[in-house]
Amino acid sequence: MRYLMMSHPTGEPTNPNLEAEMGAWIEELTAAGVLLSAGGMAPTGIEVSESDGEVTVTDGPFAEAKESVAGFALVEVRSEEEVVEIARRFVKMVGNSRSVIQRVFT
Repeated sequence: MRYLMMSHPTGEPTNPNLEAEMGAWIEELTAAGVLLSAGGMAPTGIEVSESDGEVTVTDGPFAEAKESVAGFALVEVRSEEEVVEIARRFVKMVGNSRSVIQRVFT
């Protein structure tokens, strides 16, 4: 099963050793064949929507900065429990963070 884990900024300071710990975490999950892709996201974006045949393009689709996605990880795991455990490790490593997990249907 594939899941997309999205992290959201909280505005609070994060782990000062984050870069080194994140590198080790990425290597571990990649070697285990769990991590398919990961990356950081720009703080701004473009929203494209359609209503009654009219397409609207708007800069910055986020109502509030805390709703934006700061980073993501696409993982392939055997169960929902496994992805929740990965997310628990992630938010603990980052500190002062929030993640949302959604299953990806392929």
